[in-house]
Amino acid sequence: MLPSLDAATSGLDQFQQEINVIANNIANVDTVGFKSANINFEDTMSMTLGSNAAGSMQVGTGVTTASIANQFTQGTISSNGVPTNLAVDGNGFFLVKDPTSGNLYATRDGDFKVDSNGYLVTSTGERVQGYTDSTDATVGDIQITNAGAPNGDTSTFESCTFDSSGNVNILLADGTQYKGGQVLLQNFSDPGQLMNAGNNLFTGLSLAGPLPAPVAPGSNGLGTLATSSLEMSNVDLSDQLSSLIVAQRAYEANAKVVTTSDEILQDVTNLKR
Repeated sequence: MLPSLDAATSGLDQFQQEINVIANNIANVDTVGFKSANINFEDTMSMTLGSNAAGSMQVGTGVTTASIANQFTQGTISSNGVPTNLAVDGNGFFLVKDPTSGNLYATRDGDFKVDSNGYLVTSTGERVQGYTDSTDATVGDIQITNAGAPNGDTSTFESCTFDSSGNVNILLADGTQYKGGQVLLQNFSDPGQLMNAGNNLFTGLSLAGPLPAPVAPGSNGLGTLATSSLEMSNVDLSDQLSSLIVAQRAYEANAKVVTTSDEILQDVTNLKR
């Protein structure tokens, strides 16, 4: 078979993969906390045809995908007035835990709410991690109730607010206010190692080089929290559309090489007639 046919076929496969990546980016242009991905190519092993005085003569055999990496640039922060919604302004990830499996995830999606048991949770029920009371002694599931009220106050829970450091400020029906915990953030030395798990969650935390322990927003080089806000997708639609045009043209060019190689093979076959 002609090497050009193999090389062009590999081009078709890889540019189809690039179009798949771009399509996923565009589909998530309005997804809260979504991080776009880029695909990177590398050439495959070349065939050595022989050598001459100038050195070996080689012909490439095509292209393959080197990596598909998420781009963790900051998305636009949009204020929406929902008290339990939070956005990371800068570096860092929220940590959330599946209460059933115990699996821990990282996310930039701060679309949180308080469930029927008082836990601060994601839209799919994972519990937000942080200090669980005012003493900052225990890290676990943040629960927003009147359980930690000072002096054993049993007044009904009224509402809660957050500040830029993640402190949970609880208000009871009798007017008592107190700190009921703190949302903490985690960061990674190599976030490219994080794996998408769906629902805006990332796994592979240990491989990505996490901090020894989650820390307060605004410390250790982490960003602060924008309250009553959400971080939107970092997809640049105009950039994605221009990349789509380039990928489409490259796909068409490789398809043309396949057609040309086929015509050459047909000519060779016809020589026997």
